Amino acid sequence: MADDGKTLDPALAARIADNFAAVRRRIAEAAAEAGRDPSAIGLVAVSKLQPPERIEAALATGHRLFGENRVQEATGRWPALKQRYPDVALHLIGPLQTNKVKEAVALFDAIETVDRPRLARHLAAEMARSGRRPDCLIQVNTGEEPQKAGVAPDGLGDLLALCRDALGLPVRGLMCIPPQDENPALHFALLAELAARSGLEVVSMGMSGDFETAIRHGATLVRVGTALFGERPPRP
Repeated sequence: MADDGKTLDPALAARIADNFAAVRRRIAEAAAEAGRDPSAIGLVAVSKLQPPERIEAALATGHRLFGENRVQEATGRWPALKQRYPDVALHLIGPLQTNKVKEAVALFDAIETVDRPRLARHLAAEMARSGRRPDCLIQVNTGEEPQKAGVAPDGLGDLLALCRDALGLPVRGLMCIPPQDENPALHFALLAELAARSGLEVVSMGMSGDFETAIRHGATLVRVGTALFGERPPRP
């Protein structure tokens, strides 16, 4: 039974629990192959567009780290869930518009998509105003795709200096989304190298189809949706 008194469908609850157990096993196996400690790898359960009952089933397994792509969608359901589950950590893993910064800082525990100076300045101003300081990751466009968010690798140094040194943002690491038609391992290796060179410990990379490869290249956060929840319903 969920904490709000609603009864979870037993078949759904069992399926979600099995999915989480299977993904955790795969994380442990990939970590072992890489000579890494599985406990050093966080599983961000990507709940975007997922029906509430699937998220309830995930929470019932004891999982508490979730990722959402859109501020508006997250604000529609997570404030109430975080009241019921105060140990939930919520990451923003989709693009952030400057007009949504206030809501994002209020709700999220980490913002993984800092990618431009204007956004960084808005975040710094809102953190100073509100007193909330969610962790920040800089999104790197490792494939330098013009249609994709993220700072180019050769621009990371300047953006990091602005965020960390000039604005005092709590920058903890880097994030990337490799091009769909390229070998992700090359991009994962690049992001891990950039993070190490920048003195950053958090490396967020890898999704349902490639998170084991990301772990072998040093991921400390993997963002998994479909393998945990099943296919997402179409966006309304």
